[in-house]
Amino acid sequence: MMASAATYSFNTCFLDEGKNKNRNIKEVTPCETTKPVTPVKESKIDDQDFKHQNLEKYSSLLPPSISSCSDKGKQVVTPLGIIEAGIDGEEDDNKTLTCESHGMMSVIGRRSVMEDAVTMVLGVAVGESGSYDFFAVYDGHGGARVANACRYRMHQLVAKEVEKGERVGGGKGLEYWEKLMGACFEKMDEELVIHNEGGGGEVEIGKEALSIKSMGSTAVVVMVGKEEVVVANCGDSRAVMCRGGLVVPLSHDHKPDRPDERERVEAAGGRIINWNGSRVQGVLATSRSIGDHYLKPFVISEPEVTVSERTESDEFVVIATDGLWDVVTNETACKVVKRLFDGQLKRRLPDEFSGNCSAEAAAKLAKLAMARGSRDNISVIVVQLKKS
Repeated sequence: MMASAATYSFNTCFLDEGKNKNRNIKEVTPCETTKPVTPVKESKIDDQDFKHQNLEKYSSLLPPSISSCSDKGKQVVTPLGIIEAGIDGEEDDNKTLTCESHGMMSVIGRRSVMEDAVTMVLGVAVGESGSYDFFAVYDGHGGARVANACRYRMHQLVAKEVEKGERVGGGKGLEYWEKLMGACFEKMDEELVIHNEGGGGEVEIGKEALSIKSMGSTAVVVMVGKEEVVVANCGDSRAVMCRGGLVVPLSHDHKPDRPDERERVEAAGGRIINWNGSRVQGVLATSRSIGDHYLKPFVISEPEVTVSERTESDEFVVIATDGLWDVVTNETACKVVKRLFDGQLKRRLPDEFSGNCSAEAAAKLAKLAMARGSRDNISVIVVQLKKS
């Protein structure tokens, strides 16, 4: 099953943030990671963030035609954007063995163009540990071309690499997934180079011709299996897991001012310049991405990979672009989703989504980001995990 995103323009109201003294979600480090994870300061949230929500205040709704690659999923237009969810359990002939439900929200926000892309594919690959479901968000910059290319191609590359690995004996663990995901991200980046040099790299916009060399995209890919959760991250999109009330960061943002990233960029001959925030060569606000070939070798497409062994206490995973994370902490995001799953927040989705808490959780997080003043595109996937 694969999901696609649609774009909208709308106005929004700002909500007062409420107070909550009950802080029962803490942050811990992932099981295995290639780099240390920096803790994120916790913020507060309660029902006041949602109780005054009036969707009729979102205006200027001119939805385009919906393009979806899914004939199994449910999809509905709301005043905020497109919500899409997978059909749960017994109704789906291709039912997943790894998650109870999954859903996404992708919205243009206060930007004039939509550059995010989202992919959800069930049973994308079968490895030594069984079947894996594929979830990914891509945050494009300089245009949506690279993000959309990743949306349609990345999961195919992963499936091929897993199949290739199975033919030579398979494998698992951090070293295996680092090599596999690294190869996929490299091939995705190389395909963009071939496309550009092959004459398909010019995008006409008005009277200007923009080269795909100046476009790029972050990528965070999450593979959910019965025994493990594999995350490959390149850029500043992010994935977090809630495990027994604890927040487990599954990725670490690639920001130019991160000490090890600054050292890598400068070793390659580049510079980190503070121009409305730290930027590579004074241009790009992320130090890793797919594409952005005009900034190589300073900006690389190599992902950082984490592998987390599944446990009985695993609850859900939140995957999102920085339109969410710029204004919502890991702890707050997990607290909102957990409270909805536990029935502590009212549900307002149409009947089409009855029984799919993940779709509504993604929508609530997108609404919260807008209410807190996010000025970027916002794309969120929530995956409710099955107990192993």
